[in-house]
Amino acid sequence: MNHLDEIENESIYILREAFNRIDRLGMLWSFGKDSNVLVWLAKKTFFGHVPFPVVNIDTEKKMPEMYEFRDRYKVEWKLDLVVGTCPPIELIDPTLPPAARSAARKTAGLKDLIKVHGFNGLIAGIRRDEEGTRAKERVFSPRGEGGKWDFRDQPPEFWDQYNNDFAPGTHVRVHPLLHWTELDIWRYIQREGIPIVPLYYARNGKRYRSLGDKDITFPVTSEADTLEKIIAELESTKIAERSGRAMDHEAEDSFERLRSDGYL
Repeated sequence: MNHLDEIENESIYILREAFNRIDRLGMLWSFGKDSNVLVWLAKKTFFGHVPFPVVNIDTEKKMPEMYEFRDRYKVEWKLDLVVGTCPPIELIDPTLPPAARSAARKTAGLKDLIKVHGFNGLIAGIRRDEEGTRAKERVFSPRGEGGKWDFRDQPPEFWDQYNNDFAPGTHVRVHPLLHWTELDIWRYIQREGIPIVPLYYARNGKRYRSLGDKDITFPVTSEADTLEKIIAELESTKIAERSGRAMDHEAEDSFERLRSDGYL
């Protein structure tokens, strides 16, 4: 097997473990490159069918291309899509910096949706190489009351020995792409022919490397208008993947505060 085969097999194993171990399981879908790879892997894992709901927390601030992608592929991929709403910004912690406060609306919306639907576990498409705090995550990550994440007290995971034996009622976040890199994602998209939002392709010298709300996410300078050019660009760039995310340029601890409170 080559590298992509190996990480694909590991992710499929994680998805099957999660499905077998956790009842009331859902999977987060943001329409970005990572979560599209996650949906694709779930379809491969379960022979063309995603056997649990896919969850989107709608801030009502996404770019039109993202909503168009959602409406098309929820049908083409036969997804059971559950959409949650977010509270107004006035109800969010005012001590957070502006972009982080805006992003925190998703966490509040997710907590409400978990209560309504009773999810005991959620699958998410985060990666360790994406951001420093995410590097502290585990593949199977138990959450405390209200979705709180204690990054200082996480269960040990050695190689592929995942700790998925939790007390009944424990809410668990599952991260099948944790061991992937940004380049892995793009090479896999290329190999598998996975559809992506066209905003990832350069237009007029700009493209998005990371997609979020239109008021706090911005494109980076790039001429990469094909998959081949995106991969070539990433093989040499020194620019951080989330450089276009406004909250990553705010107070150093703001992202950690969001993650501790349940942000993904």
